[in-house]
Amino acid sequence: MNGRTIATTALGQFKKARVAYLRLRGRTLDDVAEQRVVSGTSWDEFCDTLKSAGAAIVFPGTPTDPLTQAEGYRYLSRLTRAGLEAFVEYADPHAPVLRRMIHETAKMGSDNPDNHYLNASIDGTLDYRIIGTRGTVDYLGFGTQEGNYGEGGQMPTTGYVEAADLDIGPDGRFELILSAAEHEGNWLPMTPDTGLLIVRQTFADRETEVPADLRIELLEAAPGAGQAGRVAPAPGAQRVTPAPLTPAQLDAGLAKAGLLVAGASMLFAKWARDFQKHTNELPMFDPERSTKAGGDPNIIYYHSYWRLGPEEALVIESEIPECDAWNFQLDNHWLESLDYRHHRIHVNKHTASYRPDGSVRIVVAHRDPGLPNWIDTAGHDCGAMSFRWIRAATHPQPRTRVVSTAELARMD
Repeated sequence: MNGRTIATTALGQFKKARVAYLRLRGRTLDDVAEQRVVSGTSWDEFCDTLKSAGAAIVFPGTPTDPLTQAEGYRYLSRLTRAGLEAFVEYADPHAPVLRRMIHETAKMGSDNPDNHYLNASIDGTLDYRIIGTRGTVDYLGFGTQEGNYGEGGQMPTTGYVEAADLDIGPDGRFELILSAAEHEGNWLPMTPDTGLLIVRQTFADRETEVPADLRIELLEAAPGAGQAGRVAPAPGAQRVTPAPLTPAQLDAGLAKAGLLVAGASMLFAKWARDFQKHTNELPMFDPERSTKAGGDPNIIYYHSYWRLGPEEALVIESEIPECDAWNFQLDNHWLESLDYRHHRIHVNKHTASYRPDGSVRIVVAHRDPGLPNWIDTAGHDCGAMSFRWIRAATHPQPRTRVVSTAELARMD
C-alpha cells in the first residue's frame, strides 16, 4: 500500500468516525456546516488557507526578482479565481457545466497554449452523456480524474478516450457515455471516486480549425434528489435544475478552493525547484508521474527549466517522430505558459519550419534573431519549459545548447 492510499484510507476512516460521533450527539454534518457558515468560520479558514499559500512564493529555489514575485502573487490570485469557479460556482455534479477553468488568464502545470481546455464537476456514482459535434480541431481527448491538487497533489486518470476511437456520424455528431459500469458504444470509464471531467482540444492551426461543440447532461439523478429541491430528470432527460445553495456546499467548496490554491502552488513550486537541476536541458518526464498529476496519458513530456543571460540563447534540435501532434513551449517560473496572446512563446507541428531532413531547430532568445522557430522570452530571463509528443511512434531526445547571440548571428 503506497503513501497516498494509506492517507486516503485514513481520511475515509476519520470521516466515518466523525459522522458516528456527531450522530451520538444528535447532530449531522449539515448542522456543523450551517454553524461554520453562520459564524464565519468557513470564510475565515478559507482566507487563512489563502494566506498560507504564500509559502510557495518564497519556496527554496524561487527567484526573488520583482517580475517573478509579482507573477507569483498574480498566479495565486488566478488559482483562487479558478478554484472558486470549480468548487463553488460550478461544483454541482447533478447539474454539470462544461466551462474553461484553464485559459489565457488562469494557468497552471505548464498549460498547453495549443489547448482549449474544458472541465466539468461530475460524480462517479452517476451516469452522464456528452453530446456534440466533432469539429475539425486537430486532437480531441476526454479524460476522467479523481482528487485535486489540494488533496495529496495528484489527480490520477480514471478513464480516457479520444475522438479517433469514437464512433462519429458523417455529420460530425456523436454521443459519449460516462459511467463506472461498462457501456456499449462510445464509453468513457469512471470509478466511484471520479470527480472531474477534462476535455482537451488541441489545435494545430487556430486560424482555420473549428473546435468541437459539446454539452454534458446527467442521465440519472441520485435517489431523492428531486425531494431535496432538485428537479430530478426522467431516464434520458437532458436538464436538471440546480437546487439552492446549501451551507454544506459552500463550506466544502471554500475548503476545496483554498486547498487547490495552496496545494497546486506548492506542488508546482517543487517541480520548478526540481527542474532547475537540469537547467537548459530537456530530459523526459516520468510518464507515470505525469499521469498521476493529471497529464494526458497519450503524451510524452519533456519538462525542464531554462535560464539565459542578456546575450545568451538556447538552441534546441530534435528529430520529429511520427505522431499526431507535438509542440514546444516556454513558461515562467510558476509553470504558467507565457502570454501566447501577444508573444510567440511556442511552436507546434503546423507552425514549425523544418530542416531538409525533417528535423527542427528551435531558438529561445530575448530578441528576434531572424531565424526560423524563434521563441520569445517575453521579458523573462528564466522559467520552466516543455516539449511534448502526442501519440508518438518513437520518442527522440531533444538536444540543447546555450550559445551567444553573436553565434546566433552566424547560423543559417
